[in-house]
Amino acid sequence: MRNRPAAEIATVDFFIAEKEGKIKMLKKGKRNNTVLVASLIFGMFFGAGNLIFPVQLGQMAGSHWLTAALGFLLTGTLVPFLAILAIAVTHSRGVYDIAKPAAPWFGTLFLVMLHLTIGPFFGTPRTAATAFSMGVSPFLPAKYQTIGMLVFSAIFFALAYYLSIKESNVVAWIAKYLNPLFLVLIVSIVILSFVLPMGSLKQAVQPAYQNNAFFQGFLDGYNTMDGIALLALAVTVVYAVEGLGYSKERVPKMIAKSGLLSILAEVLLYLSLIFLCTSSLGLLKMAPNGATAFSQIVGHYAGNFGTLFTGLVVTLAVFTTAMGLFASFSQDMHRTFPKVSYLNWLRIIAFGSFLTANVGLTNIIAWATPVLMLMYPLALALIFLSLFSNFFHRSKIVYRFVLLFVAPAALLDSFANLPVTNLPVISNLVSCYHQFIPLASLGLGWLLPSIVGACVGLLLYSLKNNRQESALVDDSVQRVND
Repeated sequence: MRNRPAAEIATVDFFIAEKEGKIKMLKKGKRNNTVLVASLIFGMFFGAGNLIFPVQLGQMAGSHWLTAALGFLLTGTLVPFLAILAIAVTHSRGVYDIAKPAAPWFGTLFLVMLHLTIGPFFGTPRTAATAFSMGVSPFLPAKYQTIGMLVFSAIFFALAYYLSIKESNVVAWIAKYLNPLFLVLIVSIVILSFVLPMGSLKQAVQPAYQNNAFFQGFLDGYNTMDGIALLALAVTVVYAVEGLGYSKERVPKMIAKSGLLSILAEVLLYLSLIFLCTSSLGLLKMAPNGATAFSQIVGHYAGNFGTLFTGLVVTLAVFTTAMGLFASFSQDMHRTFPKVSYLNWLRIIAFGSFLTANVGLTNIIAWATPVLMLMYPLALALIFLSLFSNFFHRSKIVYRFVLLFVAPAALLDSFANLPVTNLPVISNLVSCYHQFIPLASLGLGWLLPSIVGACVGLLLYSLKNNRQESALVDDSVQRVND
């Protein structure tokens, strides 16, 4: 590996750094290559949100856990997989390339919005908040929780910043051994839950899951942030596959095979966690968030030592995620706004993450929801446009009309999920939106507008092509006559 600062290496690059020797040895073994890339994709998928949100869903969905889980799996596993495919199919080199066909300014705007979401606003603060909730909070008296979080998050982000600007193999070492340890820990707890169940699966269902469990689970999958994060990080998977000797034309097929294997592992893990946490209500009360719930479950099966050990492992896991997000944010923002140095962007995300983390995990989740309700429809639209872009040659007409129809609905979905409810103008707008747009009351009001926008865009694209072809024919005939 060439000599470069660790600050310029995202989390996924650490996985690749540890596997460079294996990549050289595995070029002749297609089956082994598939497993290797699947392992890389799984490592990118699984982070703090992938642990706490299935746990939270399991407790809240109660008896409707399976229906909710099916919705969750769509946005929690399938959408991130499609995001990676979209990058591969379009040969993009980042988020900007995915959004640029609509307009260069939109590509820049979407890139900034995405990185602020998975960076200092929600993604990186959630790493420290999750680590504190699972590893420190259970051992602190209530009166020390606030100051404890302040000190913990300061150390957490200061260390992430320090290691990001120094050449260091610490995170590479952690990434090499952490995933297997993390999975062994979770699988052990899941097995114990099957052998010694805490209760049945017939538990109370929270109001949001009583009538529309599938759709609520679908929206819960937004909270993992994988669908939008993978747009930013998927290019590393593409580089890894190309590093195995695959041509650009064969990369999408390889990613599809590896991605499916990774998804199957992710599906089994999610279902196990949801099952575990639904049954936990037989002995435990509803927790305020998934991190606290999982910590309580581990404490039940393994006592204080198990809780401490789990907290340590989770802290290390989310620490590598935080460093990767630090690097990804700073790299892309520096490329977009080169007048601000990479180091200064790194300082911005470190300090911003520290401030946001101290509002608490429950509050971070509450305020992340409206932002994700805006971002996900836009991301889904761009993903599907990219996957089918060969049919309309990435025409800006199609992109613009789809996004033009999706954006207002997504904005209203965002307004509908604001934690603040005493805003009459917004409330009236949302009420009309829910009344007249199909599926809007379920948080999917963008779906029909996106289809309408696609139809209008494709129609105009087709008419434009026909006019151009007619003009070419007329021109040819004129030349022959001349």
